[in-house]
Amino acid sequence: MMGAMQHFDVAVIGSGTGNSLIDERFLDKQVALIERDETFGGTCLNRGCIPTKMFVLPADYAASPAEARRLGVDLRLERADWPAIRDRIFGRIDPISRGGYEWRASSSNVTVFTAEASFVDPHTLQVGDDRISADQIVIATGSRPRTLDVDVPEELRDAVHTSDSIMRMDSLPERLLIVGGGYIAAEFAHVFSALGTEVTVINRSDVLLRGEDHEVSAAFAELLGTKVRLRLNQEVTGLERGPADDIQVVAHDRNKVEYLYFADAVLVATGRVRNSETLNLAAAGVEMKSGGQIRVDATQRTTVPHIWAMGDVSSDHLLKHVANAEMRTLQHNLFASDDELRSTDHRYVPHAVFSDPQIASVGATEQQLRTWGTPYVVARQRYADVAYGWAMEDQGHFVKLLADPRNWRLLGAHVMGPQASSLIQPLIQAMSFGLAVPDMARGQYWIHPALPEVVENALLGLLAAHVPGQLEDLKTANDDH
Repeated sequence: MMGAMQHFDVAVIGSGTGNSLIDERFLDKQVALIERDETFGGTCLNRGCIPTKMFVLPADYAASPAEARRLGVDLRLERADWPAIRDRIFGRIDPISRGGYEWRASSSNVTVFTAEASFVDPHTLQVGDDRISADQIVIATGSRPRTLDVDVPEELRDAVHTSDSIMRMDSLPERLLIVGGGYIAAEFAHVFSALGTEVTVINRSDVLLRGEDHEVSAAFAELLGTKVRLRLNQEVTGLERGPADDIQVVAHDRNKVEYLYFADAVLVATGRVRNSETLNLAAAGVEMKSGGQIRVDATQRTTVPHIWAMGDVSSDHLLKHVANAEMRTLQHNLFASDDELRSTDHRYVPHAVFSDPQIASVGATEQQLRTWGTPYVVARQRYADVAYGWAMEDQGHFVKLLADPRNWRLLGAHVMGPQASSLIQPLIQAMSFGLAVPDMARGQYWIHPALPEVVENALLGLLAAHVPGQLEDLKTANDDH
């Protein structure tokens, strides 16, 4: 039986970044918070960035004996206690999720609905057995892992995982086969191989991390290939029960040659799907882009003025820090007049891949600049050629910078190696605030012999590529201003 219609000032669909949206500015508003998943708090907290990085850290420790051995220190990895690692992580995360739900459910101005929402009309939502209306509606339903597009036999389903389930496995598999070549595949390949699992990665294209700068992608594949088995240009076409009660994975290459692999578990890491198909957006008049992406403008407004969207379901960037930025935009815009609306700045969105090696990137890749016909100069700096990298006896890691020789602004920055996600931050800052390369390189101290000198030397490398006289002219212009 359908419950009575309730009306709210704001309805928020999704309890990840959607839950963070509701702050003290909403205290005098009646808010509906809707979550269809039994786990409260969204992907990042429960199944995404936070637990995965909590697995990466012990994996980094487990991989350290090989690095230490090169420096004359004999470390031994006795074993990786998977249940202890898993339980430490989710022993912290699960109570946060439960506590978040209980806190919201006890709030005087927030009503939590645990059901699926779909539009009836632009102001009305069907939420399970309840029908509610709202003056403004925020869609923050996120995304989910893409599943394998081949049939999985019933008896194998418990052993075929996505990133949602693999971190909660009961035991560490002896052999793991990962399908995919993106950041999720790269991170889990590091985690499981470092902890002692034999890992095979099958990717249907010939490039891993295809969104990265081409030099980074190639170098990453070469280094990862020393730790796991890489099988590129192959596509999984079937799963069967193997002869040893394991999983037999059937793959084909571009010439239709068949390959067989045997594994104890399979991880499907072929991308993510936006959670929009059950919202019945047509009933609200909300327009979509391809791939289930909700169309929004820079203010996070959909094509219906009182309906807004943020995060994975609408953003070009499926990243938590982007969802957070869009959420901050909405915290203001939900209560602003049309002439006071703010826009989310998506110009310089960085990302990191927490694999081994670690990667961080912001701005354009070299192949993009070539395609666009944008003038650029490029510099590469090896970790091994600065003091701290020399102390590390670093092998194969580098910083690559791209700049516009017309104004010496950075166009792109790409770091592959230890601490990449931290080393890139001053470069993000420089791009965001328009700091020119000469000012950044020589307008501040760089601590010697700290690792950020690899960034300093990359910047100086860019200047070494300048046209004679241009740098002096730029310095003079900067002095005048």
